[in-house]
Amino acid sequence: MTPIFVPKDRKSLFRQFLGGMYDAVVITDPNGHILEINPRAKEFFGYEEEELVDRPVSLLVPGLAAAVVQRIRYGLEADRHIIVDANGRAKDGTKFACEIAVSVIDLADPDDLVFTIRNIERRRKVRDMLRAKENAFRLAREALFVCDASGTFTYVNPAFCEMFGFAAEEEAREHAFAELMPDEPLPANFRKALAGEKTTVDIVSEVEDSDASEEIVVTLAPNMVGRKVRGVVGSIVRSE
Repeated sequence: MTPIFVPKDRKSLFRQFLGGMYDAVVITDPNGHILEINPRAKEFFGYEEEELVDRPVSLLVPGLAAAVVQRIRYGLEADRHIIVDANGRAKDGTKFACEIAVSVIDLADPDDLVFTIRNIERRRKVRDMLRAKENAFRLAREALFVCDASGTFTYVNPAFCEMFGFAAEEEAREHAFAELMPDEPLPANFRKALAGEKTTVDIVSEVEDSDASEEIVVTLAPNMVGRKVRGVVGSIVRSE
């Protein structure tokens, strides 16, 4: 990988550029000892620059031990793009998930390294939250579903498949709300949900192969993404 060369008369401009970056930037010598950091790195890690000069980058990212830094250097020499997933450690001991891009720069030495560090802790928490919600969606006893604005099912849970006799979710996604629930007021309530209204209706349904009937509660609501309605979400509950 050809190093980024920064002429001396442009180093101040380069540092201004680093100062405006969203990500934390840590510049080290070829052995991983810190030369300088940008303001975002101060914010992430809680150190002042003078506290870090000549300290190993592993102080900030424990996984970047000296041997790892050397392997990264060899990888860069082979012209490979280096991305590292690790945990950062702030001055107060708190840890956070981060994604690190490593490159070479000719600042003080032709083999100096640039570690561009992005805090992905929030992204990880959001991902874990979505996984938890998905697990709850799948385990729910109620039949749950999501439709796009045209009424086509885009996501259903196992209880929904069992209720309507689908072998798999993929089979349900070949159908539309109006096919499975064509009787009023459900189509009208679907339109109300698309308009931003939540509705709940009790329906008496005949039990197949029986003279009995059962009460079913269908709730529909808009599927909001920001301020826009992208479709409809709903639940179908059989009364006990």
